[in-house]
Amino acid sequence: MKAFLIVDMQNDFMPGGPLAVPGGDKIIFLINSLTSRFSLVIASQDWHPEDHMSFACVHPGKKVAEVVKIQGEDQILWPVHCVQNSEGAKIVSGIDPSKIDKVILKGSDRWIDGYSAFFDHQRRKSTGLADYLTEKKVDTLYLAGVATDYCIFYSALDALDLGFNVFVIQDACRGLDLKKGDGKRALQLLKEKGAHLITSDEIPN
Repeated sequence: MKAFLIVDMQNDFMPGGPLAVPGGDKIIFLINSLTSRFSLVIASQDWHPEDHMSFACVHPGKKVAEVVKIQGEDQILWPVHCVQNSEGAKIVSGIDPSKIDKVILKGSDRWIDGYSAFFDHQRRKSTGLADYLTEKKVDTLYLAGVATDYCIFYSALDALDLGFNVFVIQDACRGLDLKKGDGKRALQLLKEKGAHLITSDEIPN
């Protein structure tokens, strides 16, 4: 069985938001239209407490994009985004919530960050997505959303590691590109790891 994972299509990642992904709004309609091609649709949401350790503001003297050590691991610092129950954390209005069967929350522990929809960075905690997909007998996962070079990338890597057949819908993803070309490099690495890179017109209706 195949499933569609919509990654982090939330207000704060759209143009005008504090952590805007360039062109993130341009894929809303496409992603919404793709939901009708799948019998199972899951959406992931960043769901941070307001003092999450990935926020630059909780580290005195540090700025966005700086890297610090948190519990022995490198951590990129971000602007405050997707705070629990805030408007910015909501899934964008252009995606019909009635088409989403399951919402997976991630990043809800103050001290643990995680781009992947499956696990935190050190795999200390699971979001429950893997168990849910196994329960639904899913073996093939299609991904779309933001950002190609972070949450799409790590979600796809974990899905591959868990044994899923992974398809990344390139025209339904957008990269943050902190460094120019990050998104394209992420896709190439995923291809090398065994992910299938496709476009939306390759998905059967």
